[in-house]
Amino acid sequence: MITEIGIVAGEIWHFLDQHGEVLLSEMIQSLQRSRDNVLMSVGWLAREGHVILQQINGDYKVTLRKNV
Repeated sequence: MITEIGIVAGEIWHFLDQHGEVLLSEMIQSLQRSRDNVLMSVGWLAREGHVILQQINGDYKVTLRKNV
């Protein structure tokens, strides 16, 4: 399971790098991965400081944190 979370986290990172900020619900649909795997992977990325999450109207905006 940890390996799958890591793989999906990488897919999320690349998706955000290409698309910029997106709503979590849109990303879940676009990645064609299970909702649970995407949520666990986003949590991992957030914990590691790679993404920024902002709550917006019952959804979350996900943004890749760029090093300045």
